Amino acid sequence: MIIALNAIVFVAMMIGGAGATGQGGAVYENLVLWGPFVVQGEWWRLITGAFMHAGVVHIGSNMLLLWFLAQEMEAPLGREQFSALYAVSVMGGSLGVMVLSPISPTLGASGGVFGLMGALVVLQLRAKQNPWNSGIGGLVVLNLILTFAVPGISAGGHLGGLLAGALGGAIVEPLPWGRANPKVRAAIIVVIALALGVLAVVAAKALVPGAWDRELLSRTGG
Repeated sequence: MIIALNAIVFVAMMIGGAGATGQGGAVYENLVLWGPFVVQGEWWRLITGAFMHAGVVHIGSNMLLLWFLAQEMEAPLGREQFSALYAVSVMGGSLGVMVLSPISPTLGASGGVFGLMGALVVLQLRAKQNPWNSGIGGLVVLNLILTFAVPGISAGGHLGGLLAGALGGAIVEPLPWGRANPKVRAAIIVVIALALGVLAVVAAKALVPGAWDRELLSRTGG
């Protein structure tokens, strides 16, 4: 379902006139995550930005990784807990963007994907498994290196998603363990996701004006 939603939005972006980098067109202008519009009350961008992508390679790589992670996590956690994990990861990523780059238009599902990786690391540690042996530890490290080495990648989105997903991973419970109602745990994570969304709006209102001032100073050589 998540992959289908991303695909539908991507097609809508292309039909709506988005360019090769995903920029432009009505869908981009109304849904991309951008702090100045969040400040004006367009809070939905905290969610919709995570379902938009800048080209075929961008959406393809994110959806491929999402698919592999879902194969590992959705069955043992159940649909409710898995969906809640993705939601809290997306909101954590949006909060990270509002903190680190509030005036940079941001799009992509990588915050949610990073969150699932963080959750899987925590779940493996709780199950006394070695994330390095499973490969997820190396995958996280590699993606973090790429985050800071490649220009144009949202560090805030990746770090925020990773941390929020790890927090969610500490709360969810694999269904075979059966120590608590998974729906209750999913509800707790959704509440946390909503709280992160509120914090993202607060961060945008607090940080966007200063970020604009710094941008104007840099452009004028001040």
